[in-house]
Amino acid sequence: MDKKMIERINQLARKKKAEGLTEAETKEQKELYKVYLAEIRGQFSQTLENVSIKEADGSVVPLKKKD
Repeated sequence: MDKKMIERINQLARKKKAEGLTEAETKEQKELYKVYLAEIRGQFSQTLENVSIKEADGSVVPLKKKD
């Protein structure tokens, strides 16, 4: 996500709080939030893939996904 998209999200949030949004702006805001959240979730998943747990016996095992 680039700076321009984040600035637009912030701009719409400020406008929504101050005066409200038009129908088109509300739709745009929802789409931008979807993209933003997908990116954040992807980054979080990447972080979790690199997490390891140190067991009591000293061994290190990667964090596993729950089924």
